[in-house]
Amino acid sequence: MAHIMLDIETLSTRPESVILTLGAVKFDPFGDEVDTDSGLYVRINVDEQLALNRHVQQETVEWWGKQSEDVREEALGEHERTGLEQFVDQLNRFLVGANAIWCQGPAFDIVILENLYRQLGRPTPWQFWQIRDSRTLFSVHGDPRAKDRAGAHNALIDCYYQARGVQEVYKQVGVKPRTSGSK
Repeated sequence: MAHIMLDIETLSTRPESVILTLGAVKFDPFGDEVDTDSGLYVRINVDEQLALNRHVQQETVEWWGKQSEDVREEALGEHERTGLEQFVDQLNRFLVGANAIWCQGPAFDIVILENLYRQLGRPTPWQFWQIRDSRTLFSVHGDPRAKDRAGAHNALIDCYYQARGVQEVYKQVGVKPRTSGSK
């Protein structure tokens, strides 16, 4: 069962936000492990997005300024940025075979990604019914992720912790995979 957790870091909270980075990991929500070695991590070209008039929010820029230097450099540094078309192609390939796509609040990550895809004239590689929300799951059951964990606001590391959190909640609640004959 191919589930994917994805996370983005941005320069705004609006749907047309500039996306700094995207992380994604494949995982089995009924399993015990998440393999970050096979994850996707992309640092996206900011200048191309600014040329498309994507949004930068002053409050978000100020928030980034309050983060540790290594977190800021990873998100905002200019090195190894991927062009928009190449980024979309990479994400599309990574999502092939996905049954479900999880986010820590899809009203943020998915909405921003859908806005970018529309702006580029590209179809999204997911259907609305594939989207899952770990934030709601954690608010209903309790958030099993470690507080003040190292690597927070690195999109790939956040994905790992969010996917592990989904696995932990599934295990605690006793969620089992559906069999083909179940309703």
